[in-house]
Amino acid sequence: MTDGWPPGWYVVVSGPAGSGKTTLATALAPALGLPLIAKDTIKEALMTVLPVPDVAASQTIGRASVAALFAVAAQAPAAVLESVWHRSRSLADLGGLPGNIVEVFCRCDRDVAAQRYDRRAATRAAGHLDAERAADELWNDDVARPVAGGWPVIEVDTTTPVELGPLIAGIRAAAGAPSAGPLR
Repeated sequence: MTDGWPPGWYVVVSGPAGSGKTTLATALAPALGLPLIAKDTIKEALMTVLPVPDVAASQTIGRASVAALFAVAAQAPAAVLESVWHRSRSLADLGGLPGNIVEVFCRCDRDVAAQRYDRRAATRAAGHLDAERAADELWNDDVARPVAGGWPVIEVDTTTPVELGPLIAGIRAAAGAPSAGPLR
């Protein structure tokens, strides 16, 4: 891990579908020297062995993927965790992690998120069934605001590329971690 990163701190990257979570988390994890545990990575692995005939099956595998994410995270001394976090379902699980949280919420215009979602649909595993998802499943009040479970929340506008330096400094300050040297 990066020198000075306190053990027992998780960076939770949240936001609705298409808001830039994966892009941001993929850049943050190595910059912080932390492993990335991403729900869709787990889901895509599960979909290589489990059938996904319809949206209901995809949703079930998604929930199983989140359960697996929490099991893996609980064994990690620190990590970047990335998913669409539904506040109504995730608050207790995130609060039950064996450590502290800094949440990075990806905020972007819903139209921009929808366009990104549509563009990426062709590149994702078929079991996501992106073309069959209803808009109210993807962009609703449960995911359009931070989980905000009493931990620090840093909101970033992901409509345009995020400047990592200031964000990392904000995450480190929220976690009480000393400033680090140059980013790797």
